[in-house]
This record gives sequence, structure tokens and C-alpha cells, in this order.
Amino acid sequence: MTRVWDIPVHDSTRVRDVRVAAEAACLLAGIDPHRTALAALAATELATNLLKHAGGGRMVIGLVDHPPQGARAAAVQLTALDHGPGIADVNAAMRDGHSTSDASLGAGLGTCLRISSAFDLYSTHRGTVAVSRIGQDDKEKARSDVRTGGINVPRAHDEHSGDAYCWTRSGARVTVMLADGLGHGGKAADASHTAVGELYRAAHLPVAEILRRMHLALRPTRGAAVAVAQLDTDGGELTFAGVGDIGARLYTEGSWERLVSHPGTVGAQFPAAVPVRCLTWRPDSLLVLHSDGLPSRWVPPEDGDLLARDPAVVAATILRDASSPASPTHDDTCVAVLAGDTADRRP
Repeated sequence: MTRVWDIPVHDSTRVRDVRVAAEAACLLAGIDPHRTALAALAATELATNLLKHAGGGRMVIGLVDHPPQGARAAAVQLTALDHGPGIADVNAAMRDGHSTSDASLGAGLGTCLRISSAFDLYSTHRGTVAVSRIGQDDKEKARSDVRTGGINVPRAHDEHSGDAYCWTRSGARVTVMLADGLGHGGKAADASHTAVGELYRAAHLPVAEILRRMHLALRPTRGAAVAVAQLDTDGGELTFAGVGDIGARLYTEGSWERLVSHPGTVGAQFPAAVPVRCLTWRPDSLLVLHSDGLPSRWVPPEDGDLLARDPAVVAATILRDASSPASPTHDDTCVAVLAGDTADRRP
């Protein structure tokens, strides 16, 4: 099941909670003591920054899979989200040891960049989102053709999210899946993670067949809404299919297109035929999948700088900007992003 720590950081006592959560996540991921200590340091720096320079914020800590070529490798992802004033000088803030006495966020980010397996952030006058991933490797292996990432948060006060996302690669096929188990809690998480396990076994198949395999696997569970997107990196084609209430939007050449899932439930009410969309994938393309925990009013981002960031930063920014800082999350919420090359997306 997906254990997620969603910690509001509005006073100094929460910094310790963030550090303890980072250490617990590393234990679940099987990360060695040295890398665990680095994760605790990065978590402490990010949480301290939220208090000192953003007037508080939120830390989301969880495990993510980053398979290099079919194999699964767990990492701990630390995500800091705030609605503060933003970073006045990002380049200066990213220098190791930089500190500031003004109202802009900054201290400790250089340390996070140095010690993280992957680190990225996005900052405007609306606030800052920073993502640090700590795995067994010092640095993640770069993938120039396609990038993936996301964020998954449980309903307020729950420990486990009933949503799940994952991705895997089989030759030239990169497959991304997002599942929303019916309801909340452990049984919803069981359903969504059954879908995750089936994806790793069936990633070599087309999207419609993957969903059919998932339907059979999820029959003993309460079922889930599931969407699967598969990119052929050689042919430049994206295929998409979904069953249930999973949202999807594709950004290509400066505009967004909504992709619609078919009504039903994987594991319970499965359609006789699964509609499949085939779309052209370009270097600047970006796909967003999300569960129904994301408010329907969310607006796709247009900022080229954001769209060029780490996909986990894109996902977390979408989540932050679609939510109210004063209102707790009333549903499990998951956002996953598949992105192409960054070169054509920067302003």
C-alpha cells in the first residue's frame, strides 16, 4: 500500500515530524543509513525554509518507483509546497551555503541540490514547489527522450492513499498508469496496487490488453478507475485508454486536449470494448493523468518554464494551484506526468 506523509508545516515542532517521516520512508524503501541521513537533512532544510521564508506550507513524503529499464527501484520523494512570496533569485538560492535575511525563500536549497539523487523547483510570486528524491544512487540516470513523475496524497488524516501511479519501460514502449481504488483506506489501496503489480507484468502489451489483464486481476478487490498511456518512443505515437473517472490532458504545440476515459470500473463493470486514442507525440508534448481528487476547476498550466521542470514538480504545482491552502484534502489525490524533451518547452 502507498504510505504517504502529508504534513502541514506551520510551527517549528513540525520540522521534527518531517525529519522522522523522511527516515521512516527510507526504512520502507530499504535505503541505507548514509542515504537515510541525507534524506533527513534534505527534509529538514525544506521544512525549515517553509517556516522561515514562506510563512509555512506543506511537506508530502512518499515512496516512488524509478525503474531504469523494467526493474523497480524505490526512492523517497520529498515535496515542499507553499503559497509564499517565491524566490527572488533562484540561481543564488541554489548555491550551496547561500542564506538570505530578506523575505525570499533560499537557505538550504543548495544543500538539497547537492545531496539529492534528483532535485528541482519552480518558483513564482504564487509560491514555490521543490522536489527532492533520495535513492540508493547518488544521482538518477538521466533520460533524454522521456521523463515521468507525480505526486500522491491521501485524504486528510489518512495514512494510506487509495490512489497509485507508476510507470515502466519495455524496449521503446514507456507505459504510465494511474489507478483510483474505489472508496478510501486500505481496501482502496489494495485495488490500486493490484493494478500497479499487473502493469509491471503486462507492460509489453498494448493499452487495451493491459486494462483487460487488470480487470481480471482486480476482480477479488473492490475495483478501481484506471487509465493507461503508452508512448512508442521510436514511432512518436501515444496511445491512451481509461475505464472510470480518471482525468487526462495532453499538451502539444502550445495547446491542451482533454482525453476521455470510458465509464466503468476495472475489476467490476468492464466495457465490452475499450476505446483507444492514438495521438502524435512531439518533443514538447506533456501528458497529465489525475484522479478525481483533483478539483474539477483546475486550469492546465501554460508557463513554459514550469512545463520544462521535473514532471514531479509539474504534478505538485498542479495539485497546489488547484487546491485551497486553507482547506484539507477531502479525497485521495494523485497526479502523474509524462513529458518529452524539455528543449522545445522553455520560453
